[in-house]
Amino acid sequence: MRAETKLETERIRLRCMEDRDQEALLELFSDPEVMKYYSGLKDKQETREWIAWNKRNEKGYRVSLWIAEDKQSGDFLGQCGIVPQQTENETAMEIGYMFARRHWGNGYAQEAAKACLEYGFNHRQYGKIAALIDPDNKASIRVAEKIGMLYSRTIRKWNKPIAVYERKSYN
Repeated sequence: MRAETKLETERIRLRCMEDRDQEALLELFSDPEVMKYYSGLKDKQETREWIAWNKRNEKGYRVSLWIAEDKQSGDFLGQCGIVPQQTENETAMEIGYMFARRHWGNGYAQEAAKACLEYGFNHRQYGKIAALIDPDNKASIRVAEKIGMLYSRTIRKWNKPIAVYERKSYN
């Protein structure tokens, strides 16, 4: 059975995460360059837990990080979606994106993130969406800025400073 498609862009299909995605996700989670700004690499068990967390988010919030695939070839590109995150005293809906290094520089993160932002505003009716980014992750900051997100503040999360970028709904 084919996983539920959540969104499509010109080049990308975003679909719900499944157990069969473990090996593809491990490509991301075991690459030191991809994981440079995260808390560390993930092993197979942590990847299974990641998939389970995303399945729970999909069931409970009807959003999660989704698998990004090339619409034509079906090749795994990475993950992108919306997840709930605690930021100080509130739960923010965060847009997240992470793509395989071999696909960097092709505009996939921006294309997928923009589609997720529009989905969050137009279909989920979120009034505001955030992106939580390591202040040194310049590429991720560029993606956030290109889709219209603005720096809001710096918080402490995951035992380090995190820059919060936000965008309010179009409506």
